[in-house]
Amino acid sequence: MAAKGEEEIDDEEEQVTDLSNPDVTTKYQTAAGIINKALQAVIDACKDGADIGDVCEIGDKFIEAETDKLYNKKVKGKKIEKGIGSPTCVSVNEFGGYFSPLKGESRALKAGDVAKIDMACQIDGFVAAAGHTIIVGDEEVSDRRADVIKAAWTGAEAALRLVQVGNKSKAVTAMFQKCADEFKVQPVQDVMSCQMKKHVIHGNNTIVMKESPEDKVEEFTFEQNEVYCINVAMSTGEGKVRPSELRSTVFKRAVETNYVLKTQKARQFISDINKRFPALPFSLRAFEDETMAKVGVSEAKRHDLLHEYPVSREREGEFIAHFQYTVLLLPGGTKKVTGLPLGSLEKQAASKCEVQDEELKKLLATSANPKKQKKAKKEEKKEDKA
Repeated sequence: MAAKGEEEIDDEEEQVTDLSNPDVTTKYQTAAGIINKALQAVIDACKDGADIGDVCEIGDKFIEAETDKLYNKKVKGKKIEKGIGSPTCVSVNEFGGYFSPLKGESRALKAGDVAKIDMACQIDGFVAAAGHTIIVGDEEVSDRRADVIKAAWTGAEAALRLVQVGNKSKAVTAMFQKCADEFKVQPVQDVMSCQMKKHVIHGNNTIVMKESPEDKVEEFTFEQNEVYCINVAMSTGEGKVRPSELRSTVFKRAVETNYVLKTQKARQFISDINKRFPALPFSLRAFEDETMAKVGVSEAKRHDLLHEYPVSREREGEFIAHFQYTVLLLPGGTKKVTGLPLGSLEKQAASKCEVQDEELKKLLATSANPKKQKKAKKEEKKEDKA
């Protein structure tokens, strides 16, 4: 974020910015409602022949239009920040994520493509993120595309039941591998689920898809009033992605670094970022002056003013599937507030593999919402008495 005065920092420290504050919970849920509708709008636009850059623009414009209608009253004389929490990205087949192309560098979707959509909305710095995988067109598939989609979805459903207050993070990582094994695929190694806080989408508490010597993380226990973005990605390949040849267009301001850039275009670019995207990821598509953005990002990267999100990829011919959702760890239980149901993919991705592991079967059979289950049991008892 841009530099703040001491008074502002003190004022922010006095605010309660976790879910124990009902206002914070409301902001997360409001952002979630918007992102779920935006995600559906993007899915609807992913047709055979559709330009990926145009589809990304549909998602971003939807978020901006909906957030413009809300929270327009100033608080203590300041506007509430709102809008895009992370730009819309649509990555196909072997590409893992962060493809949000500039005009002239885009690609068209084709029937049969495995398209992964990622996006996020923020209100007052509280981010609701969502992601989904689709098969472009109406074709039913039973090949490796079906296996990897069902593996990722199974992992997402299992994680929802394990991200509960009192549970340990490494149990989730172990379960991801189990889901991958059932469908003969691999978890994508560099993908992480992270705790989120105000203006922070990659918190210190992280869950890796697959632990490796390079990706060792500390185990932690889930606690009440925490918020997590759960990222689940599976691959038909080795699960080891690498940066692709495609231009990186998604960046985040490195708030710990300051430097006065030399060229006027670069200074204008970084000034614009500080005003519009002080703490959260943005896409170069958000800048009308594309030349300024290209010059600015090149100079800013040289002086470590930006964190880059490269477009990652597996080997050609492989497929990656991805699902993402936001959960709130509330007193009544874990509440999933973003993400869409599997929908038509239930039939379209006709995998020949099924879950055989008894422990995993038992986990998936449990309710993802214990509170509702308890209410249902109470109602049953009342009916029995009657």
